[in-house]
Amino acid sequence: MPRYFAPQALLPEGWARDVLIEVSAAGGIASVTTDAVPEGADRLPGLVLPGLANLHSHAFQRAMAGHAERRSPPEARDSEGGADSFWTWRQTMYRFVSRFTPEDAEAVAAQLYAECLEWGFTSVAEFHYLHHQADGTPYAQPAEMALRHHAAARATGIGITLLPSLYRHGGIFGQPPVPAQARFLNDLDGFWRIVEGIRGAIAGDPQAGIGLAPHSLRAVTPAMLAEIARHDGPIHIHAAEQPREVAECLAATGARPVQWLLDHLPVDARWCLIHCTHMTEAESAGLARSGAVAGLCPSTEASLGDGIFDLPAFRAAGGRYGFGTDSHVGTSPRDEMRQLETSQRLARRQRSVATDEANPHPGRVLLDAALAGGAQASGRPIRGIAPGQRCDVIVLDPDHPALCGRQGDELLDAWVFSGQGNPVRQVIAGGREVVRQGRHVDAERILAHFRQAMARLAA
Repeated sequence: MPRYFAPQALLPEGWARDVLIEVSAAGGIASVTTDAVPEGADRLPGLVLPGLANLHSHAFQRAMAGHAERRSPPEARDSEGGADSFWTWRQTMYRFVSRFTPEDAEAVAAQLYAECLEWGFTSVAEFHYLHHQADGTPYAQPAEMALRHHAAARATGIGITLLPSLYRHGGIFGQPPVPAQARFLNDLDGFWRIVEGIRGAIAGDPQAGIGLAPHSLRAVTPAMLAEIARHDGPIHIHAAEQPREVAECLAATGARPVQWLLDHLPVDARWCLIHCTHMTEAESAGLARSGAVAGLCPSTEASLGDGIFDLPAFRAAGGRYGFGTDSHVGTSPRDEMRQLETSQRLARRQRSVATDEANPHPGRVLLDAALAGGAQASGRPIRGIAPGQRCDVIVLDPDHPALCGRQGDELLDAWVFSGQGNPVRQVIAGGREVVRQGRHVDAERILAHFRQAMARLAA
């Protein structure tokens, strides 16, 4: 079995030197020994960190990145107060998504996952709602599109939690869908067929897991949510991303989205509420008490003009959070952590917002949150470099200009907040090397398939 030697590594208990990591046949960590000798082990040439979980991905949107930035025509903006917004972006997404084939979905997902691995994401939670053919007809295998993401994960080496999304309606609690949503739609029976197809496909795969994802309060009914809430694994849902969403929920129910979920469902540590951009302090405190994770996607939230998450209120309440790349305008955990902290600085005109007296380094605070929240939201053993966890590690180049001369938690600050280059030199995922010298080991083949898919999608 593989054995890796790290001159310096970040373990759950803190920084350690001369760390020997032994890997099991299933790609997990069998043992971790400090003050060890490197004899017979592969030496990891740099500073070793745990791999991180990308807790929110819509992989197909990687093909849209940069495509939806153009100012919308006036006729598209009139109903949105004359401004571009999430809602005008969504119309572009609907037009784009109609072109995807299963082969395109797999090629785009593989490119995304390779890029995520190169930046240090070693697992992904794939919130998947592009289920059917363009006219809404299910594929012969109802889970076809989800299984393409599993195939892309296996090909690239990234760990995956597949989150089939239940999407039935076009507005809160039963409003009819629009034709452009046809590829997303299922009743409960159709949804469970997709779930069972995924379960069958990933059986025996130690690098894959499954959760459920009711899309949002706009897309499902209370009865559907009650059925989903019986699931004993991860449950993800979009919540409170946009002010209009909050206003619609208030008009329909008398409550804001996060408060409605807390009042009507057994929200607990199984749950991950994505975005939570527009919460009151009472909602922040309630979500923190529930033990659920807030799934933050700062680069996407900035791209869409969603707003700024209230990090100080949530941290003060003891809230758990992690990071996702959502629409994939960025694919780096470093950049998501940086965007969250710097957005707080702009909003509050102060520095080091994520810190406190006991934890003065924002890089370490954000990394610890990402590890804990990402592992919880993924429902898989990916919490860090420890026995029983998946062997996911990233190796930072200590001679990279952003890092040279730095040590310990100061190095984490430098990684998150210094420079634009990528200091990730090597990545081990599930016990095997997937990134070498900063590039995915199968990058050329993956990119060739991605280019073919993009040529078809852009035609």
